[in-house]
Amino acid sequence: MTAILGISAFYHDSAAALVVDGEIVAAAQEERFTRTKHDHRFPSHAIEYCLREGGITPAELDHVGFYDKPLLKFERLLETYLAYAPSGFVSFARAIPQWLDEKLRLPRIIRKELGGGYRRGIIFAEHHESHAASAFFPSPFEEAAILTLDGVGEWTTTSLGVGRGSRIELQREIRFPHSLGLLYSAFTYFTGFKVNSGEYKLMGLAPYGEPAFYDTIMEHLIDLKDDGSFRLDVSYFNYCQGLTMTGRKFDRLFGGPRRKPETKLTQREMDLAASIQKVTEEVMLRCARHAHAVTGLPNLCLAGGVALNCVGNGRLLRESPFEQIWIQPASGDAGGALGVAQLIWHQLLGNQRTPSADDSQRGSLLGPSFTDEAIESFLRETGAVYRRIDTDAALCEEVARLIDERHVVGWFQGRMEYGPRALGSRSILGDARSAEMQSVMNLKIKFRESFRPFAPSVLQERVGRWFDMRDGEPSPYMLLVADVHADRLLDAGANDGGLVGLNKLRALRSTVPAITHVDSSARVQTVDERKNPRYHRLLRAFEARTGCPVIINTSFNIRGEPIVCTPADAYRCFMGTDMDALVLERFLLLKNEQPENALPKRAAYLSEFELD
Repeated sequence: MTAILGISAFYHDSAAALVVDGEIVAAAQEERFTRTKHDHRFPSHAIEYCLREGGITPAELDHVGFYDKPLLKFERLLETYLAYAPSGFVSFARAIPQWLDEKLRLPRIIRKELGGGYRRGIIFAEHHESHAASAFFPSPFEEAAILTLDGVGEWTTTSLGVGRGSRIELQREIRFPHSLGLLYSAFTYFTGFKVNSGEYKLMGLAPYGEPAFYDTIMEHLIDLKDDGSFRLDVSYFNYCQGLTMTGRKFDRLFGGPRRKPETKLTQREMDLAASIQKVTEEVMLRCARHAHAVTGLPNLCLAGGVALNCVGNGRLLRESPFEQIWIQPASGDAGGALGVAQLIWHQLLGNQRTPSADDSQRGSLLGPSFTDEAIESFLRETGAVYRRIDTDAALCEEVARLIDERHVVGWFQGRMEYGPRALGSRSILGDARSAEMQSVMNLKIKFRESFRPFAPSVLQERVGRWFDMRDGEPSPYMLLVADVHADRLLDAGANDGGLVGLNKLRALRSTVPAITHVDSSARVQTVDERKNPRYHRLLRAFEARTGCPVIINTSFNIRGEPIVCTPADAYRCFMGTDMDALVLERFLLLKNEQPENALPKRAAYLSEFELD
């Protein structure tokens, strides 16, 4: 047996992944255990979980890998500060102590966090090499072109490579400070959202605006070539030397200072979102076309933070020359932990790879699960009121009834998802046919902006009838946007009535309005019976009851918190919102039956539960 632990830490979304004899055994983000969103600290809890899931100790690990090379990143940091000195001194003074304290002592920190039990070497891969490995090795392809696009690794911001069999090779790159991810984050910052977490909001805001600033961006900020390569005019930005993303020259270009967070959104922010989204899609398309031209391969693999831009991914699927695209579900930094572990197994150790017909990511359901016995014990201790439903058929029929009656249901089943999307294990579910459900769930359940769209889960065998996709076409990881099928659309033009901006929300566009965005699109998750049988059965029960195989699926959390991990997390979220019902495996809880004081203690961590 060969056990390999991969680690990503200290930058954004720390995570751990365990690969044993080439099989992905476990993977999880640290934030799910500590309850600190995008936790960048060393992933002690995630490592503890992965080792426990694999039934091994640190001493039994054969290899430990880290997802980037801190010394190379430190070199980039120093060179950048020197290039902009003295203007970057404040940023330099804040960053360097942390580097000297943590990031340059990583081997010692890793061994210490593993309790001194691991005494072998530690392998450091390059950042985009880890991304590329996470994109190709779990994919269903024997060979494929690989694109990685993010903010920045050590120096690389974009890479093009090829994967064949058990090897990857990166052939071309774009280097810092020229970065599509940082360009998008600059607009995230300028429109008043938080960098590294608000990019989803910017993408969701884009359809409310018009790309009025597209030409301005293309003329002043980015020099984009036909092959997808580009250079940014860094004089408009502040991320090289300062503590902000944009500077005064950027303000002047777009008619004034950035929007202050939490203030009213104006048409300018909506138009800026639409404009940078259009630019981003154009860069992605040109990169993909060039990748196809130079590799001649029919398949494409994607990773890096930009690969979470599901609108751009949808355009790649429809408009690029590639026949098939596979996107790493944990495309951000968290996925680097899995990437470096697989890189060690395949590329460094030379083990053969046999692609799976779907993929080897196991539905990205790689986190902890909990036994019925552990859940019932927790519910009793908490004083919760519940009932157990012994068969899947009865459970799914009852939950389908609740959703049909416009109740909002917390759904906690099986292993937790790895990556930013809830895929039917840690989800909040609602009726996609309800015209009011989007606002209700945004404001009363998620406590977030009313403009943000919800995604649909749909039976994979029905996807072609409800969305502009091929019959049975898979989108299991909610990473592709497609239009709602024309047969499900209403007369959107008449219903729009000339509405602009956020008022577009008032138009009824389809028979499933709660998941139909204002441009008549949806971020589709297909549900396969083999990968998620109980969730598939729920969708079938809902279809049998209503004729509709589509429901709302949003992540089980509120704004500012990570997706829930434990039953205690789920119950606390359930009790703290206007959610109507909670399903913890086979146990059903109704809000109106719960005692007001039945809340678990805040520090209910994984160690308190028996793992399944």
